[in-house]
Amino acid sequence: QVQLKEFGGGLVQAGGSLRLSCTASGRTFSTYAMGWFRQSTGKERELIAAISWTARTTYYTASVKGRFTISRDNAKNTAYLQMSSLKPEDTAVYYCAAADGPTTVLDDFASTVEVWGQGTLVTVSS
Repeated sequence: QVQLKEFGGGLVQAGGSLRLSCTASGRTFSTYAMGWFRQSTGKERELIAAISWTARTTYYTASVKGRFTISRDNAKNTAYLQMSSLKPEDTAVYYCAAADGPTTVLDDFASTVEVWGQGTLVTVSS
């Protein structure tokens, strides 16, 4: 099983960009589908983006579609979330997560998560 660690959180002004990285330990990263969740104060954790283990398909929730891009580099055991046109409502703790690649349907990613990262805080100022 992989272990996940997020990098790249911080403070950014509205309209700015930020790239989050999620680095996995272990040799089986390429067999996992990867996803990014976020949780803001008083709200439930929500799936915002996911990418299949083959990188052929992606999923985005409506609120980030067109602004965020998920990608992965299996050679570096890393998944990325490029965030652009950030808004104050994007402020949250962002978590990466892994699910079994061959059996995971991205629309159902949240119910199949096997491994979580510890989270990284993104704060968007107005």
